[in-house]
Formats: sequence, C-alpha cells, structure tokens
Amino acid sequence: MSIYAVLAAGGSGTRMGAGKNKVLLSLCGIPVLCRSISLFENLIDEMVVVYRENDAPDIRRLIDAVQPSFPVKLVPGGNTRQHSVLNGLKALPAKEDDIVLVHDAARCITPRTVIEEVIQSCIVHGSGVPGIPAVNTMKYVGDNGFVLSTADRSCLYEIQTPQAFRCKPLLDAYLTAGAGRFSATDDASVMEHAGFPVHITKGSKMNLKITEKEDIPLAESFIARQAGLFRIGTGYDVHRFADGRRLVLCGVDIPHTKGLLGHSDADVALHALMDAMFGAAALGDIGKHFPDSDEAYKGISSLVLLQETYGKVQDAGYTLVNADITIVAQKPKIGPFIPEMISTVSRAIGCSPEQISIKATTTEKLGFEGREEGISAQAVCMLQRMSY
Repeated sequence: MSIYAVLAAGGSGTRMGAGKNKVLLSLCGIPVLCRSISLFENLIDEMVVVYRENDAPDIRRLIDAVQPSFPVKLVPGGNTRQHSVLNGLKALPAKEDDIVLVHDAARCITPRTVIEEVIQSCIVHGSGVPGIPAVNTMKYVGDNGFVLSTADRSCLYEIQTPQAFRCKPLLDAYLTAGAGRFSATDDASVMEHAGFPVHITKGSKMNLKITEKEDIPLAESFIARQAGLFRIGTGYDVHRFADGRRLVLCGVDIPHTKGLLGHSDADVALHALMDAMFGAAALGDIGKHFPDSDEAYKGISSLVLLQETYGKVQDAGYTLVNADITIVAQKPKIGPFIPEMISTVSRAIGCSPEQISIKATTTEKLGFEGREEGISAQAVCMLQRMSY
C-alpha cells in the first residue's frame, strides 16, 4: 500500500487581497506552500501539487527550497478546486488499495496528529475526514435575509482537510461527479454523492485555512505558541574606569581621559548585548563562553566575541529580530557616536541597522556612574527560531 497526497495550491487568493496566490505568502518567514509540503514528511510516498500556470516558476522554486524526502509532481489545475483535484488524482500511479490525502495548501499549520488520524481512519474505514463540532448556532437564511429555520448544531461539524480516501474510489467518484455536472467544495461531498460512506475524525482549531488577511496574524500566533518561535533575553554589565585604557563602546573608540578595565577591551555595551543573546537562546552567559581566566581572550576586541556569540546563537537555531542597548555614563557624552555604533554592530553580525537600537543616559550624578567611577550597560534582544 502506498500513500499519496494531492496538494491543492491553485487558488487565486482574491479574498486575501494580496495580489498573488496566498500559498506564496510567508508566515513567520516561511512561505505557506513550504509549510504545507513539510507537513507530510515521513507520512507519504509521493505528492502531487496542483498549481496555476502563472505561479509555476515560484512553485518550483519553493519546492526546491523545501527539498522534501518524497518526490513531488507538478500538475496544472483547472477552473475550480474540483477540476484541479481531479487533475491531481489522474496523475497518481495509484493501485486499488492505495490511499490519497487531498489537502488545501492554505492549511499550512495542520497538526501532525490530524494527518495521522485520517490515514488510520482510511485504513480501517475506507475514509477519514477531519472535523470539529459546530459551537455556534446555525440558521438557514433565505435570499431576502430572513431566517427559514434553525439547524440542529449537535449534528453539525466544520469540515477540514486533509481528507483521506482509497485512490480508485475517489477517482471514480470525481469522474462520476464531472459527468453528472455535480459541483462540490470538498472531496467528502464528491464521495457522498457517489454513495460512499464518509467517516469523520477529530479535527483541530489549529488547522486554520489561510483565506483572509486577518488569518495571517492568527496563524503566526499559533506558530509562535507551538514552536516557541520568539525568545527574549536581557543582559547587564559593569566596568570601572582605569588610566591608560582605551574607551571602546559598541566597537567604537570614544575619546576620553580614561578607558574601562577588563580582560578583553572591556566593551561594556557589547558584553551586555552578548549576555542578552546567550540568555535568549538559553546558552548560559558570557563568562561561560569567554572566561576571563583564558589568555586567548586577553585584550581581544569584543566585536570578535560578538561575532562568535551570534554564531553560537545561529547554531542553536535562532536569528536576531532586534536588540536594544542602553549605556549609562555621566561622562563622556555618547550621543554623537551612536550612529557609528549602530553601523558597527549591525555590520559585525550581518543584520540591518534598523534591528539595532542604542541609547545613552546619565544618572544625574547618582551612583558609581554619576561619580564617574565606571560605566554600566543594559541590553534586551529578541531572537526568532530559524526553522520550526
């Protein structure tokens, strides 16, 4: 027995108003189509993606980017979803006992358990269609806007995809529907029309179909909650002033009568930022990675340490969203050097200057900073998981 998937990706996205097929849009940095294809890893043997001719170059590029473990065949769609799915079914080398999952590519965050359950249901019952019980009151309404009757919601389910059936019966049902000019919006309806029993499995509220603009932030919130997508870290560091030292802040030499004392170049601002990055990625602190007992780091530029820090963060699967650094010093005045600092930090880690914020403040001569005994710095950063 082989298991196939037909991915319906030929929509126009008119209701989305994005000016292009919604499966080409990104959710948290990953295109909808890529997410949909990845749902079926290690669950199927082959996939057919049904697409619009205008989208062919983009569709091929995204499939190449995903590099799924199963072969993917591209098939042009039709004027309707029903016609498109039929084209996809015809492209399958399906045998009598093979299973096919028909899925809307716009449902790109479907929980794996939903897919596994429809497959198991199809093995046992010959069909598996995910659904969730209706929770709202449903009414039949006439063309004039008046209620005709109220439906019994205890028997109503909101139907989702993927919908699983034996390949040959589903293909036969689609051919019968086409010959009889029967129009349906899902595969279960086609099977019902042909007289086949349809078994409902447990769906999920997370199995959201991206249809309108409002669905994008909702889907991204599901992704963030499910994958621990965003992580926030804070950092704090202090260094005292000392004679005969350079004053280096965010990789920039600042003219002053004294510098900061430390094992490295004592760049207090970058040390706070590195601690924030390590904290957000749950990798410990700067002392763990760059101990001041190690002669290799004596006098080293903190820009070099920052690059190593960000490399470790990326190796852990994260990328920087933004960072905010506050430097606390009575003297010297930091403001004139902030643009150069932002440029230096962003170049060092290969991000946009818009992702780096640097501010300076005094303590109104209070505390050790106010007494000009040293400088402190605080940093906050947000990381985003690169793959999930």
